Amino acid sequence: MPVIELNFRSLITPVGIVRFFEIFLSCTAFSLAAASTHFEGASGAWCMFTWCFCFIVSVLIMVVELFGFSEKLPLSWDDFTSAFAMLAALMVFTSSIMYPSASTFLTGTCSDSICAYQAAATAMSCVCFVAYAIEVGLTRSRPGDISSFLATVPGLLKVFEAYVACLIFSLVSDPKPYKIEPGQQWCIAVYSICFIVTLLIIILTIGRCLTYIPFPLEKVLVGYNALAVLLYLTAAIIWPIFNFRGNPRPNPCSRDCSWDRLLGVTFLSFFNLIAYIVDLVYSSKMVFVTRTA
Repeated sequence: MPVIELNFRSLITPVGIVRFFEIFLSCTAFSLAAASTHFEGASGAWCMFTWCFCFIVSVLIMVVELFGFSEKLPLSWDDFTSAFAMLAALMVFTSSIMYPSASTFLTGTCSDSICAYQAAATAMSCVCFVAYAIEVGLTRSRPGDISSFLATVPGLLKVFEAYVACLIFSLVSDPKPYKIEPGQQWCIAVYSICFIVTLLIIILTIGRCLTYIPFPLEKVLVGYNALAVLLYLTAAIIWPIFNFRGNPRPNPCSRDCSWDRLLGVTFLSFFNLIAYIVDLVYSSKMVFVTRTA
């Protein structure tokens, strides 16, 4: 009968200690939010999902590393943990912004105890984001280390780009904003194509499938990043023209105002455009400058 050797060393490394804080903070955040019993609609549900999801996956990562199962899994464990840390940081950051607007403590319309629970949940979420951001910094590959692609700056940017695309899709889930004009349909096509390709790169990297592709992958990624920059540049220009030309902000504009959703898509388009530009610069430097040197 095989003997399982516990890897207690994984618990006392800097990354292991940070993960303990992540588990504690995410668990505390959703426990306090649940105790308040006052959070509204999809935003509140998203925040609860984020904290629970990050808590569960962080616990699973700790257990897998403790029992030494990571080497037996058919995936790149370092890429998976790096991608998850980046994704969790982005999700918790979003929740730290969304939860106050989904709760009632900012408006003062809740009792003192409920307001205290909600304020504490927000504070725990903010600190949890810091913990995941620290893990991203600790696991990020240093210059010259290319053993884990998703731990490099281009790899982390891939996770950021895919996540921002998901936020864009959540804002345009109402079909009315983009089925009116061909320009809006083009923008949705750009967001979808870039998201699918970026997500495919992430999945293939974690699954260790990129090495089986019979062509110079690094140069193909540089070419894809250049194409994505051009596509997002057109979307960042076309989207505001087709959505805000002759369409001033209504007064009043409620919390779920469609005009604000369209404005959010505009800002997120520019964020992803900047991310793809930075991704292109770093990828080009890794392929052409580093290898030449």
